[in-house]
Amino acid sequence: MATKIRLARGGSKKRPHYSIVLSDSRMPRDGRFLEKLGTYNPMLAKDDEKRVVMNIDRVKELLAQGAQPTDRVARFLESAGVLAKKARSNPKSAVPGKQMAERAAKKAARAAAPAEE
Repeated sequence: MATKIRLARGGSKKRPHYSIVLSDSRMPRDGRFLEKLGTYNPMLAKDDEKRVVMNIDRVKELLAQGAQPTDRVARFLESAGVLAKKARSNPKSAVPGKQMAERAAKKAARAAAPAEE
């Protein structure tokens, strides 16, 4: 059975609260899980120690047994020092969208027009 350490959403509309759970990878996001490992409250400040609460010892055991963390949980584990930092690259994040590229081209054309005169 392939297990994942992932987030299960709780809370009301626009007030999210997540449980960090160990679940079978075939189960739905908020469905049946095997074990609750901690909580994540994104509504708290980023420097608040209660924002992410995990049972680190149990998580280490599960990772040693082959459980795979999702990307978000892996980031929590990296900040806790459990996993090594992974290099991430998103080269498209710095590229402007279509409309912004058109505006920049028009602005550059206007700036170049008076210089030519």
